[in-house]
Amino acid sequence: MLRKNFVTIDLEAIRHNCALQQKLQGPEVALMAVVKADAYGHGMPEVAKALFGMGIRHFAVALAEEGIQLRQLGIEGEILILGAATEAAVPEAIRWGLTQTVFTADMVARLQAEAEKQNRDAYVHIKLDTGMGRIGLRTVEEARAVNEALEKASRVKATAIYTHFAVADEPDPGNQLNAFTLKQLKKFEELRACFDPSLPAHAANSAMGLLRPDDFQMVRQGISLYGYPPVETELCFRPALRWATEVTHVKEVQPGDCIGYGCTFTAKKPMRIATVAVGYGDGYHRTASNRGCMLVHGKRAPIVGRVCMDQTMVDVTDIPGVVPGDEVVLIGAQGESFLSADEVAKAADTLNYEVLLAISLRVPKKFVGE
Repeated sequence: MLRKNFVTIDLEAIRHNCALQQKLQGPEVALMAVVKADAYGHGMPEVAKALFGMGIRHFAVALAEEGIQLRQLGIEGEILILGAATEAAVPEAIRWGLTQTVFTADMVARLQAEAEKQNRDAYVHIKLDTGMGRIGLRTVEEARAVNEALEKASRVKATAIYTHFAVADEPDPGNQLNAFTLKQLKKFEELRACFDPSLPAHAANSAMGLLRPDDFQMVRQGISLYGYPPVETELCFRPALRWATEVTHVKEVQPGDCIGYGCTFTAKKPMRIATVAVGYGDGYHRTASNRGCMLVHGKRAPIVGRVCMDQTMVDVTDIPGVVPGDEVVLIGAQGESFLSADEVAKAADTLNYEVLLAISLRVPKKFVGE
């Protein structure tokens, strides 16, 4: 690497987070590791192999392409595509033994036809829309139609039924389920009654996996797998991603000097400004301009001026001894200090998911704990 700007992924932390959830939910509840979108920016191949190596046999992806990539890596067991079973994806999904999401009779018929053509079985999970408003069947009539289609489709095997909660990560005081989540649970049971009662159910995302870990037969662990539990918990989850870069220049500025595009920051006193080798071209949020901070020598250095495509300026006036080549931490620990993706997200007016996912491909990944 000619430029010191890289992400370090601690695979041991991810295994630790997975084990925490497994212990909480108990041995009777399965765990499905959500590794879509390059494992939330953590590197899907490496994360999936680490989890498979510790015994995880259920994985969730968003796209058929992601599922095929896992199969090519040698990942066995169930790989659920959380997106709808689209016409274009069905043939390859069946060919690679991926489990698809269905919620209409037409989808079931499409899978049956392709499964017959390939002389293979098509495995599916039934998706219920209980209030998320995204995909899934919504009414008893739709549920009965899908159930009837499944009964006629000898090559389509339903192995589970599921839903997704919209605001489970916003519990009432005391970590009690809020009214909307309770409403979704009631709707889920109403629609679930239209299908074989022996079908395993999974509805718990990371939030519900912590609030109600044993309510269903499976927990889908997403953001908490990577160290960011979405609700309060006493469990010690460990963030797995650390993003670091370097100082490339340090200069003295005087009162009245402007910093960056648009002159959005003007010095009101003598200051020392460090230029840092990172920008929105690397996936660092431009909206953190004049709001966020970075760690230099274990101290928070405020961002001054606008984040540029490849460079950002920070105030190191109160941090003595900063020189070009010094490490700058954008996410993670430095010394006794820690800068979380949550803090970066707050400065950028977004959420930690996007902060982790936004890191661009030009930022290389290093893996430790393998």
